[in-house]
Amino acid sequence: MTGYNELKGAGQILVVEDDPVQRRLLKNAIERHGHVVHQAENGRIGLEMVKRDSGLFNVIVLDLMMPEMTGLEFLDALHEFGTQIPVIVQTGQGGIETVVQAMRAGAFDFVVKPVSPERIATSISNAMKLDQREVKARAGRRSRSGSVGFDDIVSASPAMLRVIDLAQRAAQSNIPVVLEGESGVGKELVARAIQSGGDRSNKPFVTVNCGAIPHNLVESILFGHEKGAFTGATERHIGKFMEADGGTIFLDEIGDLPLEVQVKLLRAVQQGEIETVGARTAHKVNVRLISATNKDLIEEVKNGHFREDLYYRLNVFPITIPALRKRKEDIPHLVRVFADRFSSEQKNGRRMTVNAGTLALLTAYDWPGNIRQLENAIFRAVVLAEGPELTEADFPQIAAQLPEYDVVDHLALVADNTGLDPDNGYGEDFRASMGEVHHRLSEASENAIASVNPAGDVRKLADVEEELIRFALKFYRGQMSQVARKLGIGRSTLYRKLKDYGIDPDNPQKDAA
Repeated sequence: MTGYNELKGAGQILVVEDDPVQRRLLKNAIERHGHVVHQAENGRIGLEMVKRDSGLFNVIVLDLMMPEMTGLEFLDALHEFGTQIPVIVQTGQGGIETVVQAMRAGAFDFVVKPVSPERIATSISNAMKLDQREVKARAGRRSRSGSVGFDDIVSASPAMLRVIDLAQRAAQSNIPVVLEGESGVGKELVARAIQSGGDRSNKPFVTVNCGAIPHNLVESILFGHEKGAFTGATERHIGKFMEADGGTIFLDEIGDLPLEVQVKLLRAVQQGEIETVGARTAHKVNVRLISATNKDLIEEVKNGHFREDLYYRLNVFPITIPALRKRKEDIPHLVRVFADRFSSEQKNGRRMTVNAGTLALLTAYDWPGNIRQLENAIFRAVVLAEGPELTEADFPQIAAQLPEYDVVDHLALVADNTGLDPDNGYGEDFRASMGEVHHRLSEASENAIASVNPAGDVRKLADVEEELIRFALKFYRGQMSQVARKLGIGRSTLYRKLKDYGIDPDNPQKDAA
């Protein structure tokens, strides 16, 4: 049993619970471990106590299902009040969906009724260790020492900022997390950041790609085997779960696990113990479980490929990582990060620059292989590039798939959303390349076509059309196919209008003779 001496001193614990019996049981269990318990019979009273003595409470234990003010409403009000008190939520059997909402709303941990004194004591102990300033300081030290922290994840887009916010909340507890997203979006990077941001940061982080293991070896690799357990088992193997004991195990592509192995994984999640192949007794393990999948697990459940009970045990805190095409604001940042890294490794520390046109090209592409594909493309370009700057010519495989990509629109995206600080590692080279972007955009605004003539009448359609064609030819640098597409006409129609108006495509501003 966890005793008082094992805790980091006595805490002031606020219990918000409408059931007087449950309130008394919690009070007795918590006081047994040396803490001082304050009680509130509903959320409204509990909130008033927090507002009155916001600095008093170390931890709040909150029932989710209460009349007058639900636990979720209490969490929302607590967030609006601005307090950072860790909240442990309680729920009855079957209330898992509400728990997910609570964790997303900022709860630190959850317990299921009836909760044992040891479980609530451990949760309170962990909550009391939470000091946000120390967590951030540790993350900064890990980042500088080469470990992965949240600062290492490129997150310029609102979609990724939301992912980081959820992942940071997940890091503050040991609940199971499922990372959803296409292949190559960076699920393992987020998993490592979650581990680095929590209290298991100095413990093992063990990765298992469930989709890459032969089905007949999955059980042995995950849970280990005893010597002589099967043909070829010449020595004992501890397995990935025991290797990760005390730390985090990351099960990538968990949707590929065979059903017979899912049963044993369920036992590991529910009871914290595993069965080694060939062993007569189970082994206790203490691991934080983070799973990842590129499949729709609920569809896998419906189709009988994934156990429903395991799904609900694992899917306590789902985080969906968007595809790169849905967060294009991140692409220029990622390009710069990869170019810096690979040029430092491959070019004797000589950093390569990336011009604005190249950033526009790479931003225009949808990257079906996501970050992994982008990273490989930058690596190839850096290795093969002869000059100090990456240009469109260094990405022929991308340019070939985008023969008429919208340069201007993506230059605008690059200019407006990079947010790169030229005084923080990006210097004059990036400032110069961005100059081209702003020149093109200012050129567009300065050449707005008037719709009214000096006499105050609407101009003739033919006059406006001629002027627009001349401007488009100049703006798109004489690229006829792009001019035609942007004007919404066919190339043959464009050539006919050039002849009608006497426009020289090589010198569009020159008047016809």
